[in-house]
Amino acid sequence: MTPNEANHKIDQLSSEIEQHNYNYYVLDKPTISDFDFDKLLEQLISLEKKFPEFFSPNSPSQRVGGGITKNFKSVKHQYAMLSLSNSYNQEDLLDFDRRVREGLGITSVGQFDGAIDYVCELKFDGLSISLIYEDGKLTQAITRGDGVQGDDVTTNAKTIKSIPLHLKGKYPDKFEIRGEVYMPRPVFDSLNKEREEIGDALMANPRNAASGSMKMQDSAQVAKRKLDCFLYYVLGEKLPHQSHIENMHAAKTWGFKISEDAKLCHGIDDVLDFINYWDKKRFDLPYDIDGIVIKVNDYNQQQNLGFTAKSPRWAIAYKFKAEQVSTELLEITYQVGRTGAITPVANLKPVALGGTTVKRASLHNADIIEKLDVRVGDYVFVEKGGEIIPKIIGVDLSKRKAHTPPTKYITHCPECHTELKRDEGEANHFCPNENECPPQVIGRIEHFVSRKAMNIDSLGGETIVQLFNAGLVKTIADLYDLKKEQILPLERMAEKSANNLIDGIEASKSVTFERVLYAIGIRHVGETTAKKIAKKVKSLNVLMHSTKEELLEIDEVGEIIAISIADFFSNEKNKEIIRKLKHAGLQFELSEEQQQGGSEKLKDLTFVISGVFAKHSRDDYKEMIELNGGKNSSSISKKTSYILAGDNMGPEKLKKAESLAVPIIDEDTFLKMIK
Repeated sequence: MTPNEANHKIDQLSSEIEQHNYNYYVLDKPTISDFDFDKLLEQLISLEKKFPEFFSPNSPSQRVGGGITKNFKSVKHQYAMLSLSNSYNQEDLLDFDRRVREGLGITSVGQFDGAIDYVCELKFDGLSISLIYEDGKLTQAITRGDGVQGDDVTTNAKTIKSIPLHLKGKYPDKFEIRGEVYMPRPVFDSLNKEREEIGDALMANPRNAASGSMKMQDSAQVAKRKLDCFLYYVLGEKLPHQSHIENMHAAKTWGFKISEDAKLCHGIDDVLDFINYWDKKRFDLPYDIDGIVIKVNDYNQQQNLGFTAKSPRWAIAYKFKAEQVSTELLEITYQVGRTGAITPVANLKPVALGGTTVKRASLHNADIIEKLDVRVGDYVFVEKGGEIIPKIIGVDLSKRKAHTPPTKYITHCPECHTELKRDEGEANHFCPNENECPPQVIGRIEHFVSRKAMNIDSLGGETIVQLFNAGLVKTIADLYDLKKEQILPLERMAEKSANNLIDGIEASKSVTFERVLYAIGIRHVGETTAKKIAKKVKSLNVLMHSTKEELLEIDEVGEIIAISIADFFSNEKNKEIIRKLKHAGLQFELSEEQQQGGSEKLKDLTFVISGVFAKHSRDDYKEMIELNGGKNSSSISKKTSYILAGDNMGPEKLKKAESLAVPIIDEDTFLKMIK
């Protein structure tokens, strides 16, 4: 291929890929399969490597990340990113409407005359961002910061596929558009599930997850967080229209993701109706909102109203009430996770909150305790908003008893008394005694035998504790040395139970390599990542001798995971455990069938599995789907190809499947598909 041909092909591929991104992430109407899309992207990346002179900083290849930002440069905003005044009740909004009308010289309101046109928008709970475009190309992305200046996060913003790199249609030569970067709820739930499986601390809420993701140094890791972005405000010298709603409609034609739920309201009564509707409906959204933003629609009216030192006079934010109660903090205890991470827990006087009785709340880490200055005996305010667990948001100092001592964070592990460590840049303290600390050892064994790992269901948590306390099991490898006569003396261990346990351990030797890799408990290597690694390296021996550079070439493996893998296999005790497991007969390489790659019979098809099956387990069916080129999903959407249904399919899933006209098949039909 000549340079001219390559240049033309790169332009053609870039344009085609961006259109597919727009169809998928903005219009929610994909016109190409994931497989075919990946092939186009691979072709573009290959050409850009061969002809680097034609590489563009705004190439769609930058969506996958790879750039490293050591320090985020501080940039001054051309237009200050002021905060909005907040309102919490109807009276505040009526007062806002009165001030707007008085500011515009409108003293009375009839049924039609005198009422202000407002635009009501959902207040997305994420990270505010400003995007600057010149000649239709994204040139800079800046966080809000302190409103006067923010951080340049352009490299990370380019990984968000709903943010256009090149615009469509007719747009101003230069302008700024503002919006909110957020993490969709399903992505957040999936990410937390993965973190829980690998023993990492859970993220508190999607807002913090989105904000933290945008400040990650490795943009390839940001890309994996699957962030999204709604845009809601255009600024510039030569905008096409003189009203906010018209410019947002125009921005949609340029390629931006604009919320379909924004509404032009005539008068404050329409605004109140909009708020009342979303106060109930917000829980049905796949992302978090914490209120409604109300803006005067007309730009001339906005200009006449002007600004205070802190906020515009023509806009206000209505904040939904978070559920909140006050109760007494009885005790602070400390939990040790299987990776050694220490989590402080507030034990509370039981109190009703959000339809449940709350007895405990996470205090996250030492910094949070210090920031809140929370002390045992305090009356604390507990809130249950979008978070997965209740959180303490403050202390009622008026009820604090005199001479209550400040909380001193523990310096030694509450279980094994080893001195705690805290790495630079890490939020949590951790216990470094990974091979002797009881909760860590027991936690690793529980993880090893869990359903998605070795699936030794005859070995429950209580039995593992008994085996550990009896000195029979100190590592996961010790399980394969157990004898029936050793476990029979254990409390509540009958002949049949002992046989089942030994049989279960023996059966686990046939568990596939990717699940063994997940089971051995390398930090940061979750179920999905283990599958990707196993498929690439094909054997544990290859993985153990892979360089950092080779590891980074594997999909799903970034800097942190590569270092974690290298550290794991450099540890002599871990090497000894691996040797024992190998001697026991565990699967440390892909089977011949897996190495051949299965089939492509289910390529481009997405399945949701629901119900109870007679011929195979749900996990077996998931493996069959992936082995034959298909994808598994936990939720039904317009992108679902089939629902594989057994007995007792959930009624809600059935209802949603019928509403979206998703085909439902039984296991016999599925097995014929892959025969």
